[in-house]
Amino acid sequence: MQNSLKLLALFLLILTGCTGNQADETAATDMQPPVVAPFDELDTLAVNDWWNRADNPIINMKVDRSEVVCFGMYTVANNTLKLSAQLYPLYPDETREVRLEVQKDGTWQEIQSQEVNDLGWSALFRVENWDVTQDVPYRLLHGETASFEGLVRKDPKDESEIKLAAFSCNSNKDRGLREQYVRNVDHHDPDLLFFAGDQSYDHTEHTAAWLKFGLQFRDLFRDRPCISIPDDHDIGQGNLWGESGKVSQTKVADDGGYKYHPEYVKMVERAQTAHLPDPYDPTPVQQGIGVYYTNLIWGDVDFAIIEDRKFKSGPAGKIPQQGPRPDHINNPDYDPASIDLEGLVLLGERQLNFLDNWATQQDGVAMKAVLSQTGFCGGAHLHGNKENRLHADLDSNGWPQTGRDKAVELIDKAGAVHIAGDQHLATVIQHGTDEFRDGSWAFVVPAIVNDYYSRWWWPKDEEPGANHDPNNPLPWTGDYLDGFNNKITMKAYVNPESTSSGSGYGLIRFNKPTNEVTFECWPRDVDVTTESAEQFAGWPITVALND
Repeated sequence: MQNSLKLLALFLLILTGCTGNQADETAATDMQPPVVAPFDELDTLAVNDWWNRADNPIINMKVDRSEVVCFGMYTVANNTLKLSAQLYPLYPDETREVRLEVQKDGTWQEIQSQEVNDLGWSALFRVENWDVTQDVPYRLLHGETASFEGLVRKDPKDESEIKLAAFSCNSNKDRGLREQYVRNVDHHDPDLLFFAGDQSYDHTEHTAAWLKFGLQFRDLFRDRPCISIPDDHDIGQGNLWGESGKVSQTKVADDGGYKYHPEYVKMVERAQTAHLPDPYDPTPVQQGIGVYYTNLIWGDVDFAIIEDRKFKSGPAGKIPQQGPRPDHINNPDYDPASIDLEGLVLLGERQLNFLDNWATQQDGVAMKAVLSQTGFCGGAHLHGNKENRLHADLDSNGWPQTGRDKAVELIDKAGAVHIAGDQHLATVIQHGTDEFRDGSWAFVVPAIVNDYYSRWWWPKDEEPGANHDPNNPLPWTGDYLDGFNNKITMKAYVNPESTSSGSGYGLIRFNKPTNEVTFECWPRDVDVTTESAEQFAGWPITVALND
C-alpha cells in the first residue's frame, strides 16, 4: 500500500511537470506572491501566482531550481562593468538575492549581491573601477545550486580590427534554438554583439519570450559585450511612434505613444537595456518611462546607441492620409512636402544634441558607428506579400524628412556608419541629402527569422537606378528617390527569394589602420566553418569613412 502511494505521488509529479524541490513549491497552489503586478493581462506567465499557470508554447517557466539563473548580459564603459542577471520566475519563499562572483588567482570571490525585481525577474550589477586589461571569468549565483558562468573580456583596443555581429527580428514563428547562429557567429568570434530590436514577438508576454531569446543566444553573449535595444514588438505594439512617452488613444497606437501600462514598458526596457552604459541624459519621458540613449567605446570604436522610436511623432491626425492606414501611403502622386510638416519629430532635440556632441568628440577614438532600430529611409517597396506595394511607409525613419536629414547629417558629421534592423530586408544604402551619395552609409541587417511580414526591394519599373554599377550582381541598384523623395543609393539588398529565405545576420568589420568598414551579410543556413560558405549576393561591401 505504501509503495502504491509513492507511485501515485510520483505519477502526479510527472503530470504537473515537477520533480525534486520544485514539487514542494508547486503543490502549494495557495501561496501568495509578495509583489502584485500593477497591470492586468500582461506578462501573465511570469507575474503574480505564475506557478498556477498552465504550460505555454513559449518556454517552460517551472525549471529545476538549479537552472533558475537563465543568463547574464554585460557591457563595460568608462571602467564600469554593468551586468544584468536574468532569472526565471521565483516562488514566494525563495530568496530574491542573486550574487556575482569573479575568479581571481584561481579562486572565486563574491564581489556584489543584488535584489531581483519581481517584475521581469532581472537584477543589475554595477562594478566601478573595472580592470579592462584582463579577461575575468564571472558567475551569477542564486540559492545553493543555480549558476550561470561567463567571461568579461578585456578591451580589444590593441586589435587592428574590431568585429560587431548584428541581429534583428527574432520571429516567434520559429521557437526553436538558434544553433546555426551560435555556431557561425562563434566561428567569427566578434568583439561585441548588437541586437537591434524585436527580440520578442509575444507582445503581452515579454518575460517568457525574453527568457526564450536568452536560451537561444546566451552562448554568444555569456563571454562578450552585448548591446540590446527593444523595438515595437518587444513592448507589445505592431509599430511604435513613442511621442516622448505619451499614452496612445488608438487601438494600434498610430496617433503616437504607448499602448500598454508604463510599468510593463519599463520592465521591458529594464530587462533589455539596464546593462548598457549610463544614458547621456537620464531624464524620463512621460509616464516615467526611462531613456537609454548613450554611447559605448569598445576597441577604440565609438558606438552611439540611439532610440529612433521613443520621441518620434505618430502620423494619425497630423498629416493628410494617403492610403488605407495613416502610416501607409499608396498614392504615388501625393506631394511628399505635404507630410513633412513643422513640429513633427523624429529623434527629438535631446537626441540630436547628444549626436551633435558625440560627433565632435574624437579623442582616443579610431572609428564611429550609430546603432538604432531601423533605417533612415524607405528601403522596401513590397510589404508582407508581393501584392502589397506601398509607395511610402511612415514606420520607417524616412519620415519626417526634415528629421531624417538632420540625423543623416549628424551621422555623416561624425564620420560614422549606421547599423540597424527592423525591416526584414537586409540592405546597404548610402544616403544623400543635398546630392546623391553625399551622406553616410547604412547597413540594415537581415531578420533572424524571415517568415513574418517579409519585404522586398522591387522598383515598380524594374529598372536599375542612375549610376548603376554594371559589375553589381544585383539588378536594382544605383540612385533612387524613396517614397518620401529622400535621395538613396542602393548598393545591395536581400529579397525573400534569396537563400535562407533572406534570414541571417550581419558582421561588420572596423579596420582601424585603413579607416574602412566592411559589411558582411551571412545567410542563416550557411555553415561559415566550411571553405565553400558564401555570403548573400552583393556582399561583402567595403566603404571608406570620412576623416
